[in-house]
Amino acid sequence: MAASSADLADDGFPAPRLFSQGVSYTYDDVIFLPGYIGFPADAVDLSTRLSRRIPLSIPCVASPMDTVSEAAMAAAMASLGAAAVVHCNTEPHIQASIIRTAKSRRLPFVSSVPFFSPTSTPSLSDFAGHDYALVTERGDSLSRLVGIAVAAETSSRAAPVTVTEYMRTAPRSASASFDFEQAAAFLADEGLDYAPLVSDDGELIDLITAKDVERIRSYPNLGKPSLGADGKFVVAASIGTREDDKRRLEQLVKAGANAIVVDSSQGNSIYQLDMIKYAKKMYPEVDLIGGNVVTIAQAQNLVTAGVDGLRVGMGSGSICTTQEVCAVGRGQATAVYKVASYAKDRDVPVIADGGISNSGHIVKALSLGASTVMMGSFLAGSHEAPGTYEYKDGRQVKKYRGMGSLEAMTKGSDARYLGDTLKLKVAQGVVGAVADKGSVLRFIPYTMQAVKQGFQDLGASSLQSAHDLLRSEILRLEVRTAATQVEGGIHGLVSYEKKAF
Repeated sequence: MAASSADLADDGFPAPRLFSQGVSYTYDDVIFLPGYIGFPADAVDLSTRLSRRIPLSIPCVASPMDTVSEAAMAAAMASLGAAAVVHCNTEPHIQASIIRTAKSRRLPFVSSVPFFSPTSTPSLSDFAGHDYALVTERGDSLSRLVGIAVAAETSSRAAPVTVTEYMRTAPRSASASFDFEQAAAFLADEGLDYAPLVSDDGELIDLITAKDVERIRSYPNLGKPSLGADGKFVVAASIGTREDDKRRLEQLVKAGANAIVVDSSQGNSIYQLDMIKYAKKMYPEVDLIGGNVVTIAQAQNLVTAGVDGLRVGMGSGSICTTQEVCAVGRGQATAVYKVASYAKDRDVPVIADGGISNSGHIVKALSLGASTVMMGSFLAGSHEAPGTYEYKDGRQVKKYRGMGSLEAMTKGSDARYLGDTLKLKVAQGVVGAVADKGSVLRFIPYTMQAVKQGFQDLGASSLQSAHDLLRSEILRLEVRTAATQVEGGIHGLVSYEKKAF
């Protein structure tokens, strides 16, 4: 006997009803009810937009944090079809240099091999863990390549000698415009173990090795990369809201930033509105993303000012203490749904920023209306994240800190919290460590496969389909009790080993 319409109406809640009760829900508080599966998981289309004019193949964005997003992360994320936002907790010319480095290649990595001059007498430590170094006339990327130094040959010598005594003749160079497959084919065809990458204007960009090729071949296929109109990787960058940030903005646009994120913990301020209006007037060709916001009223002001995207979240990050310190914010599930419901009719994509700990959270954020998810701790600890690995309690870890931590504030991030002019600094974040996660080139594709399977269970064949199911109220949700959350996780075992892939 078929279920009646009354029975169906009682099967969970549509989103407007669930999120209109004055309760602030996190991702873990809610669960979606399954839909009808009429397609394979691999048929799910996760393509989306970062902002009005910037398409992405997958809905992932690396957060503008100084322990997450620099050149290596930007190149890796773009190669996967995602994007990274380069942090602004550094000098403007350094941030611009990071953008140029990421956009100067089509390979999914930045090895940052050292440069030596012919008169250098490097020790093994000068190679900084690399197998090779580039020897140029002046010891920089802009002068002529004269040879390749090998770390193993340096370590075998009793006393340091000039690098010219043992450097190898420079092999044929590969074009920096080669994508991974082209570069791999170049090495194979030339029978080389390594080759310098050189840009069209003669700058030495990096070095690709046979070991790099073998490593990347061990990962899942990269997929369709994120490329801008210039044919280069899509790379976004963050700025603050102070007068000095206008000069930073100029440098970032000249460096080729595809989108600018105005970075503030509370984006509904006169400072951000003024910066948005200035940026849109001076650089109308560059997409501008505003935030952070968690309410419709906040979003309305930024959309009216002209933003091309909205960043949603306040106090939901694992290292953020804004809700605890300032008693202001919102549960992330509620925030994403409310803001996305408003932004949808104005063609403004929403970035769900914070609270992402697993693939299920990504499914929930996207199904509640977000176009992308921004991740900090999810990517921190990866090979591509800035910093060096350390050992703590027998585990390999990397530092991960909130931009509201006192440590980050001493480098300038206090402007994000409107505290740069205050005599007394109050932290809204902490410093911690996260376990080694390996390469994003490996775990992001597996994560996206899990997201596809989540969408399949919902009966959504694409992000647009999920949003349509939400708005039509076909997609149903329920609130999970504490006991339900325990039951939905691993329980009742004496011990277990958890491997996601």
